[in-house]
Amino acid sequence: MQFPYGLSDFSKLIQNGYFYQDRTDRIPLLEAAGDQLIFIRPRRFGKSLLLSMLENYYDVNRAAQFEALFGHLAIGRNPTPRHNQYFVMKWDFSLVKAQGEVKDIEAALHQHLNDRMAQFAADYATHLTQPVTLRPDNAISSLESLLSATRAAGRKLYLLIDEYDNFANDVLMAGRKQAYYEALLYGEGLLKTVFKAVKAAAGGLGLDRVFITGVSPVVLSDMTSGYNVGENIYLKATFNDLCGFTEAEIAAVLARMAVEGGSWSAAEVLETMRTFYNGYCFSETGGERLYNPTLSLYFLKALQTDGGYPKEMLDENLAMDRGKLAYIAQLPHGEAVLIQALNGAEGVIIPRLARRFGVADVLTAVKDQPFMASLLYYFGVLTFAGRGVLGKAILNIPNLVARSLYVERLRELWLPTYDDRQTIPRLAETVYLKGDLAPLVAFIEQRYLPVLSNRDYRWTNELLVKIAFLTLLFDDRLYMMVSETEVDHGYSDLSLIVRSDMRQFQALDLLLEFKYLSLKDLGLTGEQVRESTAAQLEALPSIQAKLTEAADQAQRYGAALRTRYGLTDLRLFAVVGVGLERVVWRAVQPVGP
Repeated sequence: MQFPYGLSDFSKLIQNGYFYQDRTDRIPLLEAAGDQLIFIRPRRFGKSLLLSMLENYYDVNRAAQFEALFGHLAIGRNPTPRHNQYFVMKWDFSLVKAQGEVKDIEAALHQHLNDRMAQFAADYATHLTQPVTLRPDNAISSLESLLSATRAAGRKLYLLIDEYDNFANDVLMAGRKQAYYEALLYGEGLLKTVFKAVKAAAGGLGLDRVFITGVSPVVLSDMTSGYNVGENIYLKATFNDLCGFTEAEIAAVLARMAVEGGSWSAAEVLETMRTFYNGYCFSETGGERLYNPTLSLYFLKALQTDGGYPKEMLDENLAMDRGKLAYIAQLPHGEAVLIQALNGAEGVIIPRLARRFGVADVLTAVKDQPFMASLLYYFGVLTFAGRGVLGKAILNIPNLVARSLYVERLRELWLPTYDDRQTIPRLAETVYLKGDLAPLVAFIEQRYLPVLSNRDYRWTNELLVKIAFLTLLFDDRLYMMVSETEVDHGYSDLSLIVRSDMRQFQALDLLLEFKYLSLKDLGLTGEQVRESTAAQLEALPSIQAKLTEAADQAQRYGAALRTRYGLTDLRLFAVVGVGLERVVWRAVQPVGP
């Protein structure tokens, strides 16, 4: 089995025998959904391969290859009448250089469109009865000539547009001048004019179908008057798994690999992949959670070629998503949204997902929580998790890889110094190897809590204490580290389960349960708490009660985790935050065999 990691050419994938998870059965549904469709998914989620599959299916030039490409797939057994009936043209806005002055960007856009139309003329030369006249400084005029030639040939055009929002993303993430974007999309800007031309072409000038992909709907609002005929299908339950893998599909691949000679446990591998890569849902009405396809193929290829897990679970091709979290974090109250997202099962609750917003809104408008959470959803670092009691949308972090980006961002914000970065791994390793929280707790009290207490957060409870431990102990190289793991009809606060491929090393399995007491609850001042010894604080009845409560939960959840993962030495801890001043902790003896 060959895994097509990084490959988005459908024809090459099929002809060279690469693994392909069949999605051709959705073609009739796409045809029924509308003539001009807009489909949004996070980066590296298989959109380009989807477009390539559609290109090969509809292209009149590839009719002779239909059986070879599609005969063994679902659509090959029951093709639609439209197969291989179109001239197909693809624009990819990610290839348009978005640097320089506005005139430079406009020239690059004209060049890209003209290049694609020149390729179109070459591809369909045997079908065309009149020439396609290209105007280097006017791609709109070139398009009119192309459409005229298409009509004269008695064919219709299918237009595929990939990464339509590339310009907006460049403005958003790279700090480009807003005026550049406005000049392209507002008024009679070139990009808006291009989409107006697409709309006009679909009004009887030979353009029959359009399929547009992108990462976010940022451009949709800005181009509404220019292109208001596209139908958004990205939140429809029918197309939830149009891109991405289901768990059953991943399990089937692992079973096949095991038969072909894998020396690992398919059940353990599936558990690992579920933790790191599963969890995406793109339908507001619910649906099966999906595995990120690029990350899954990255993992499976390493498993096949190296016989084990990749050293880094986050493919560096997705590492640029860090910039998106950095963008949110620097907004007013943006840090608070990241913290709330890390709050396990509760997640971020918003009235509704924002479906249209312009770049001006992103750059200049007041950013409330629904706005920021919606952006994080489109970026792929939050996903639908259900609805609250009042029908509001609950968004949470889909998996451990996405969680690592949050942890990394907050740690960089709160503990940015060189000394911090040198100290943290040493403290964490003391916990990993010895189960000793004392040095880590001292660091939290002396360095971390003062940072948190000086920031404007509404949370002064166990969440911030838990976040402190989470950001300091997080290490997905060693651990499947999950906050709010569902076990035994409840949720453990923080569990660190050693990855199955790392069990030959000495890291301990860990579980921490957190409680919190405010200074008001204790009837003490901050100064009194700071001057007390750990033993004096632990002796206080209210703290004793919280420690006991946390210990009981740790024992209960620990028993369930030992059974789930077959653990023999799971270390349990009860931790109590005392205001944002001190931390009291206790090692807990497990119960049962």
